[in-house]
Amino acid sequence: MSNLGSFVWGIADVLRGPYKPHEYGNVILPMTILRRIDCVLEETHEEVQKLVKKAEGAAEDLLAAMIQRKTHLPFYNTSPWTMHKLLGDPEDLEQNLVQYISGFSANLDVFQRFGFIQQIHRLAEKNLLFLVFQRFVAIDLSPSKVSNAEMGDLYEHLIRTFNESSNESPGEHFTPRDAIRLMVELIFAGDDEALSKPGTIRTVYDPTAGTGGMLSIAEEHLIGTPEHPGMNPQAQLNLYGQEWNDQSYAICKSDLLIKGQDASNIQLGDTLADDKFAGMTFDYCLSNPPYGTDWKASEAAVKDEIARLGEHSRFPAGHPAISDGQMLFLEHVVSKIRPASQGGGRAGIVMNGSPLFNGDAESGPSNIRKWLLESDLVDAIVALPTDMFYNTGISTYIWVLDNAKPAERRGTVQLINATEFYTKMRKKLGDKGRELSPENRAAILELYAEHTEGENSKILRVDEFGYWAVTVERPLLCENGEPILDKKGKPQPDKSIKAKDKIEKIPFTYGGNTDGDAGRKETVAAYMKAEVEPYLPGAWADEKKTKIGYEIPFTRHFYKYVPPRPLAEIDAELKRVSAEIVAMLQEVME
Repeated sequence: MSNLGSFVWGIADVLRGPYKPHEYGNVILPMTILRRIDCVLEETHEEVQKLVKKAEGAAEDLLAAMIQRKTHLPFYNTSPWTMHKLLGDPEDLEQNLVQYISGFSANLDVFQRFGFIQQIHRLAEKNLLFLVFQRFVAIDLSPSKVSNAEMGDLYEHLIRTFNESSNESPGEHFTPRDAIRLMVELIFAGDDEALSKPGTIRTVYDPTAGTGGMLSIAEEHLIGTPEHPGMNPQAQLNLYGQEWNDQSYAICKSDLLIKGQDASNIQLGDTLADDKFAGMTFDYCLSNPPYGTDWKASEAAVKDEIARLGEHSRFPAGHPAISDGQMLFLEHVVSKIRPASQGGGRAGIVMNGSPLFNGDAESGPSNIRKWLLESDLVDAIVALPTDMFYNTGISTYIWVLDNAKPAERRGTVQLINATEFYTKMRKKLGDKGRELSPENRAAILELYAEHTEGENSKILRVDEFGYWAVTVERPLLCENGEPILDKKGKPQPDKSIKAKDKIEKIPFTYGGNTDGDAGRKETVAAYMKAEVEPYLPGAWADEKKTKIGYEIPFTRHFYKYVPPRPLAEIDAELKRVSAEIVAMLQEVME
């Protein structure tokens, strides 16, 4: 792939000048897709031409059915051209290439998304069309030479390179394939017996499909390739996805069409505002929603859906702050996994750390966590190594969701610390300096399968994530230090203390009693007596202001205390360094 990527990227040298770096992708990406499709159609071109003549004047549906029956391909081109033939008529290349693009079947709408015909005219105007076209014709992108997986790698390489050259974020388009493979392996885990049966049919859906990497790797893992059979080559995996970015959608759709998937299963649009698969659910879901990105464009539609449908909407627990839509995608994904009454479904979604703990008690994020945990939807959360993604080195986590957990996993959440399970890359790609090797993934999957407590695995009951946010009031004191009482003889609260400084988070499990109001009152009373009153005499809990919150303090559960160095050792080092500095200063002064 690296040689192929470098070759295609080298075509940018031809564009330099009339095109700016951020515009290269507008030419190279659709040209790469066109060359791939042209290579796929080349073998059946003559047969298709005969069918086009035979069906002259017939309805398009009839022609499509005739071609698909003959070629077993879900798309076609009715023009007399191939890229090799176009190259033979340089003088008329511009108009003939437009005719070729216009000859594709209606389900192949990808070139419109790039505005490719306009680019053809622009290239011709700058006398670049033949030069660029000639270079693409020279590369063989037929499936026998370049596998689907290699094409996926090529698309990702090009997108990442283009975005780096224009200072844009490649993370908006795709997730590293090593991370995707782990996600796929995690959501398929536990379904091995069913997935191994001949004739098994499953569906997988990605609401943030990007270029289709997650869908492709899911198919590769289950079905496999001619060179590397998957879990069950006799199985069928139907792929579904929605993507908002036009170019990513175009790449995803063309890639899946070439694999023989139904083109209508890839939809263009804003998933949060307009679910193109409304009413549908799937066996598996995969997603990498954008991190820290606001959802203002979707706000009106999301809030309208919540107002109209309430708990029957895709967002039954409400919504997070407008500044970050990750948790909306989390709720959406839950709504798209097959109901437990129909056998259940599983999902993998990768997010940054904020959905674990952001928001105060009874805020949007806390309420979403409460709903997920109390509904027993969270199966496991895996902390990935840092420096895993191309555009960020921050901590990321895979949430594994399951609405039909096996008995031994019900009522619990498994936390897996995989931050040290990585292999260093010889050369960084953007911010990505670490990857998950097959051995790393196998070790993580073994921790998941064993489902036991250990150094890198914790099994926690759902109620261990809940807490009461209790407002602790302190008495207002007079000059002599005595509490000031109100008309009823009760101490007045000190209103000079900020509300946030009055909050104590009392875990549900503090003292071991979590049953109902009586359990809460008993727990709060025990906490106040042991943890507050010795330090704040006269303080009391304002029960009317108590709120329920949920958070997942992942790091706390894997914290390892590292004792400080002995003072004598630190003192000796300071003396040594001081002596070195004095010696260097003396050398300068001499």
